[in-house]
Amino acid sequence: MASVARSSLRISALGLVLTTLALSGCKPPKEPPFVEVREPCSDNNPLRNVYFGDLHVHTSYSFDAYINQVNVDPFGAYDFARGEAVELPDADGGTQTVQLPRPLDFAAVTDHGEYLGEVAACKDPDSPAYTSDLCIGLREGDPAVLVQLGLGLAAQSPVRPKAVCEVSDCPSYLGDAWARTQEAAEAAYDRSAACSFTSFVAYEWSGAKTLSNLHRNVIFRSEKVPAIPASHFEEPDFWGLWRTLKRDCIEGLNGCDVLAIPHNTNWSNGNMFVVEYPDGDEVELAGLRAELEPLIEVFQHKGDSECSNGLASPLGAPDELCEFEKLRTDDFEDCGDGTGMQGMVNAGCVSRLDFVRGILNEGLREHERIGVNPYKLGLMASTDTHNGTPGAVEEYAFPGHFGAAEGSSRQRLTGTLPGGPQNSPGGLIAVWAEENSREAIFDAMRRRETFGTSGTRMAVRMFGGWELPDDICSRGDLVELGYERGVPMGGDLPAQPEGASAPGFVVQALKDPGTAEVPGTDLERIQIIKGWVDGEGQSRVEVFEIAGEIGGGTVDVTTCETQGSGQAQLCGYWVDPNYNPEERAWYYARVVEEPVCRWSTRDCNALEAAGEELPASCETAVDVIQERAWTSPIWN
Repeated sequence: MASVARSSLRISALGLVLTTLALSGCKPPKEPPFVEVREPCSDNNPLRNVYFGDLHVHTSYSFDAYINQVNVDPFGAYDFARGEAVELPDADGGTQTVQLPRPLDFAAVTDHGEYLGEVAACKDPDSPAYTSDLCIGLREGDPAVLVQLGLGLAAQSPVRPKAVCEVSDCPSYLGDAWARTQEAAEAAYDRSAACSFTSFVAYEWSGAKTLSNLHRNVIFRSEKVPAIPASHFEEPDFWGLWRTLKRDCIEGLNGCDVLAIPHNTNWSNGNMFVVEYPDGDEVELAGLRAELEPLIEVFQHKGDSECSNGLASPLGAPDELCEFEKLRTDDFEDCGDGTGMQGMVNAGCVSRLDFVRGILNEGLREHERIGVNPYKLGLMASTDTHNGTPGAVEEYAFPGHFGAAEGSSRQRLTGTLPGGPQNSPGGLIAVWAEENSREAIFDAMRRRETFGTSGTRMAVRMFGGWELPDDICSRGDLVELGYERGVPMGGDLPAQPEGASAPGFVVQALKDPGTAEVPGTDLERIQIIKGWVDGEGQSRVEVFEIAGEIGGGTVDVTTCETQGSGQAQLCGYWVDPNYNPEERAWYYARVVEEPVCRWSTRDCNALEAAGEELPASCETAVDVIQERAWTSPIWN
């Protein structure tokens, strides 16, 4: 508890200084501009390299990981991301060893800011709360305690659990856990010229009013971070979160910069991106939202949030690839222009604002109405693992995400949401950055030069412009031309020059090389998805095939052997045939691999080979998966 006390003193001292300055009418003195102290990276490339990471990772510091006997802490999670092995609980009370076949380039541990101190108190035998029923249940994996803590985050005015915080000094435990989180990130960060690994100080804000998901991952640019994380207890709504981050980090702490990444809109019943501007000027608030949230998590282990068939808007032909990795497979009610509740238990209505395409089009509407697009969102993906295992996304070696609750094939196939056969290993974020450093990767995220994948490590570039050459795919200077004459993914097309009739877009994709033991999968096709609001105010989407062809490969699901092949590299150049300069639009690329066996098929095959009775999900679960990548849009 000595470290807890020291942390508490640090926080109290900071608060005393700031309070004294405020009462005296003075502002804190400005420090010199922040410059990261490190060696220059030897891999610096002005044309930018691709780096793969995971920015949504829970460890034993999160209540819903610890309750499932996960003992991997933030230090262990970063070790895992860099290629070291960790031990996870199995179904028999023992452990299993897991290790990445390839290290990641960067990662962030995003433990829940909520209950961060309470979990620490429940682990400490010297804490007065240690013997409370809640702490005992947390340590013993009591599902009722998980439900109790989860429902606490669904309240309109959430409060910390009295059983812990009325008898223990929760702020001190919180400060100590937050300090260790920072220490783990600092210990993992490679400040040498090799720049082999980048870590970010981060946490998750886990608001869930009425059981509609509102979660955000908060990622800091440097080691300069606020004294404590602003959680759902301190800021019960996301507007308060953004204002606090702006005040306490960007404006109040020299060298501090931050962004928030919303995830699992597919569980939000329209609430995460409902168009509202409480208590302030619409233009100012829309700008605040756009500044603090430049990205959205399009995919993770709880499913795909790109698009959904069966909704009235956006209008467009059904897209078969929108059936990919869906949590809601039953019939559902369309929220229309309203919102619902209980999405986190797979209930309530489904909204067009639960999916990226609808959100992006709503941003176009707002831009037209108030002159600011609050939903100008780049795309990324991550795992949301609760095992402390960032980047564990391989279909052929999926260990689950919830510790002892998914410690065997049978448990993974028979669990309930957010686990069970509809679960996914999750995805990865890729960035195009000059080097593997905090500043370069964060700046790439800020400018939205990112793409998300469902776990594959294919490399995808996209550029848009008015003067790109028709033969750009065959040019050795494709990247140079893309930056010189156009804009990359995440950017805005420049003004239409005189004589130009329509913008052109080039997308280049290289297959994931895989490993010597498990080579990567060939590419099937590249598509461009366009969204716009037409002259009658209707929200529309259209999908265009620009490279590759459908149906080159097949899978024998009994052996998981593949036949046929696609391409190791694809490139397509496409000019919008229906361009209307009077209509705002966005364009992003989707790159799809040939099919392979899904993890659930492999687990079913393993049970059958062992002579075990197969669960019912082996008859109903999806057999194959076509891994994919989604680029950030380019806007007109």
